Amino acid sequence: MHSEEIEIIIKPDGRVEYQIKGVKGSACESISALLERLGKVEHAERTGEFYEDERYAGIVVSQG
Repeated sequence: MHSEEIEIIIKPDGRVEYQIKGVKGSACESISALLERLGKVEHAERTGEFYEDERYAGIVVSQG
């Protein structure tokens, strides 16, 4: 089964780091855009999954 998750780490100094896992291709950028609205981005790095085939990636984002 395909698993998608976001790992979020809040550092003692208040900085937030996150890693999006299980989302292939550029689909993860829409998730990143939502998280980046929380503050200033100091560093961004694409994982190997970004360069994989995204035809099978699906994302549903809802705001409640």
